[in-house]
Amino acid sequence: MPLSKDALWYKDAIIYQVHVRTFHDSNGDGIGDFQGLEKKLDYLQELGISAIWLMPFFPSPLRDDGYDIADYNGVHSSYGTLEDFRKLLEAAHERGIRVIIEMVLNHTSDQHPWFQEARSSRENPRRDWYVWSDTDARYKGARIIFLDTETSNWAWDPISKSFYWHRFFSHQPDLNYDNPAVREQMWNVMKFWLDMGVDAFRLDAVPYLVEREDTNCENLPETHNILKELRRKLDEQFTGRMLLAEANQWPADLRPYFGEGDEFHMAFHFPLMPRMFMGLKLEDRKPITEILQQTPEIPPSCQWSLFLRNHDELTLEMVTDMERDYMYDMYAENKTMRLNLGIRRRLAPLLNNDRRRVELMNGMLMSLPGTPIIYYGDEIGMGDNISLGDRNGVRTPMQWSGGKNGGFSGAEAERLCAPLIQDPVYGYPAVNVLAQRESEHSLLRWMQRIVTVRRSTGVFGRGSIEFLHAANHRILAYLRRLGKEAVLVVNNLSNSAQAVELDLQRYKGNILIEMFGNNIFPRVGELPYLLTMGPYQFYWFRLRRV
Repeated sequence: MPLSKDALWYKDAIIYQVHVRTFHDSNGDGIGDFQGLEKKLDYLQELGISAIWLMPFFPSPLRDDGYDIADYNGVHSSYGTLEDFRKLLEAAHERGIRVIIEMVLNHTSDQHPWFQEARSSRENPRRDWYVWSDTDARYKGARIIFLDTETSNWAWDPISKSFYWHRFFSHQPDLNYDNPAVREQMWNVMKFWLDMGVDAFRLDAVPYLVEREDTNCENLPETHNILKELRRKLDEQFTGRMLLAEANQWPADLRPYFGEGDEFHMAFHFPLMPRMFMGLKLEDRKPITEILQQTPEIPPSCQWSLFLRNHDELTLEMVTDMERDYMYDMYAENKTMRLNLGIRRRLAPLLNNDRRRVELMNGMLMSLPGTPIIYYGDEIGMGDNISLGDRNGVRTPMQWSGGKNGGFSGAEAERLCAPLIQDPVYGYPAVNVLAQRESEHSLLRWMQRIVTVRRSTGVFGRGSIEFLHAANHRILAYLRRLGKEAVLVVNNLSNSAQAVELDLQRYKGNILIEMFGNNIFPRVGELPYLLTMGPYQFYWFRLRRV
């Protein structure tokens, strides 16, 4: 199945986020690797996804799970070799699956040779590749992002006896993007992977590339200029490739990252995700409709990327203080579930393992405007391990079977990169791919179905959205339209059965075809259209003039 030639492929994509380290171990050393991932591509093809996003796999001290890069042009030895990566890329492309990799632009590890040179003396040619100061009093307007672990954005370097700037952990010094040599070098890194055939980059932490006095050092015009320059080079030299922005900002501040269609192709819609959880808990559509109505129009070639959960905490940076308190009270009563400004839990535990709610949330993920991302293991309802430190609780090994180590690795349990989940509800004997493949009614089978239905039409990836403001606030209903095609989506956010009347007057005479079973619902007439819905039920209807 060759890759489609459509340059806007990312609009119709369904992305699956993989942590190579915890996905599948092929050589029995307890650590997932590229060969292991390659062996599981048929599973991913069966699930129906069209792109995989790989978390960082570069040489690294792994103090931040690989986001602390020590060599941009290599592969961490525990994951395999560059040749193994090439083979994975080819095998994915043969199956029509694109590969998205990380590009951590903002900072390196303090173990990177560039930083070792920069700190070795103030005269070193690479000194100016990082941001140095004799005082820690500069850029006072910049907030501290990792409030739990860092007290300042400056760290003292005892070797060169000066301070260096870091927006994240102190072992991750920020690169100096005011230096043309740094900008050129980072493009060369991107070119190295693009030449190999990588389809897209997720650009990590892009709002923070440049520092200026008397600003908050986020979303600066200079940062946008750098990103536009990277995009220009990409378009000139590599057609059909894509850039995805990780910019955890409000929608209005995110909008400039698309430029006029000349900056990022895609950006995560961070503010939407917590409000989907909030709407579900409040049994009210308002948090969801409100944030989407505040979301500005984006250029036609651009796309939002949507997710329910990922490898980080469920971030609550883009909510009000009151909303954050509510989310903590509802979803993280136990304080160990909280980290930085977020909640470190997986999807199924957040939703009390309620299959109806898991399905409803995935139904919204797949039908709201944007490209959905599925976090590995969420398609089978994997749990988390909050006793593991930092964000590792949601990064436990994939559960393939009920056998030894859940089929993740043949190693002895104590050699595994992370312990498998053992508890009776979420442990691998109860939740695994093998068992769910064999059951027609499993979450995995259901996920395959919703992915297939989503992929049967371009309306979800490319269509417009219009909310239907029914009197019943527990119902979230919207029309998705593309050309002559129209799909009606109706979600019951409530734990009890609901009735709703929808104004479908303009579709008078149309019949409604339910998309999962192709069952025909009554024709639209003069009166408001009445639907009754079970708890957490949702419908997708094609509107057809017959």
